[in-house]
Amino acid sequence: MPYSWITPPSASDPMSPCEMHLWPHQSLPPQGYARFIGVTALLIALPLLAFAGSVVFWGLLPFLLLALFGLKYALDRNRRDAQVIEVLTLDTHEARLERRNANGTQQSWQCNRFWVTVELHPLGGPVPNYVTLRGGGREVEIGAFLSEDERQALYDELLQVL
Repeated sequence: MPYSWITPPSASDPMSPCEMHLWPHQSLPPQGYARFIGVTALLIALPLLAFAGSVVFWGLLPFLLLALFGLKYALDRNRRDAQVIEVLTLDTHEARLERRNANGTQQSWQCNRFWVTVELHPLGGPVPNYVTLRGGGREVEIGAFLSEDERQALYDELLQVL
């Protein structure tokens, strides 16, 4: 699951402080990224070797390099855009949700823990099983980047804790 309890809630004391981190799923680890770029470069270079030493080689080379660097740029941009983290902190009296976006901006929400309600919107949100926290006069989303099943599991866990 792309979320975990850093400080898990206590079963004996439901009002104990706890903290949860949520992040988007990264399907391509750094080792896989390097392998993918390397294999792609190799597959591009193999047909190009048939034209080595000819004018066609120099005509094709810029386009193949452009394709390789375009692929690298797209993968780097995707990784950079997925650098989002949400931190839900539940103290004895306060609930706080902080979100650090990919561009470095931060958003935060806080409320009295006793007034927080967790809501699941199966069809009404921008994604199926949209989970929100309501309290302090505001309603904020949590874990919108998770999959549908992960949002359902998140809702169940938050319902137990809150």
